Amino acid sequence: MKYLIAGLGNAGDDYTGSRHNIGFDVADMLAGEIPFTLDRHAFVASVKFKGRMLCIIKPTTYMNLSGKAVKYWLDKEKIPLENLMVIADDLALPFGKIRIKKNGSDGGHNGLKSIFETLGTAEFIRMRFGIGSNFPKGYQSDYVLGKWNTEEKKLLPEKIQVAAEAVKSFVTAGIERTMNTYN
Repeated sequence: MKYLIAGLGNAGDDYTGSRHNIGFDVADMLAGEIPFTLDRHAFVASVKFKGRMLCIIKPTTYMNLSGKAVKYWLDKEKIPLENLMVIADDLALPFGKIRIKKNGSDGGHNGLKSIFETLGTAEFIRMRFGIGSNFPKGYQSDYVLGKWNTEEKKLLPEKIQVAAEAVKSFVTAGIERTMNTYN
């Protein structure tokens, strides 16, 4: 059984540690000691977990073209759509809360929008990781691309660990049980 786990974010030092890169952070936690290598459209790590092969990607296409990387790796690894999980940040959820869904809208997230357009469907599993919405009107972009505050930084490792455990649950226990446990 092969799975594609796509943690969304933006490549480059300027974006490291930003709220928008939480997908990269969860991908890093999942990979553990396995190093990522730069390959076509993404940094890639292959991890075995309980008899499953996880192809974990961090797209290098930047958020707005995430679909290009996801489609390429689905096709290259011959992974069925039902074995794809995309991890993205979400302003509508409180900090650290995760929400796992089998379908739905892009919620204004450009990475998810790109994946919808490239795959031609919204029928794939996604995990939304709450980054909160504590910003003044008109400063959404600055907030999303900004760094975590001191209090968030303290709590972040635990929240990322929970998200990584939810991914492991998805690949071993299935989507229904995972949604019931983590939503």
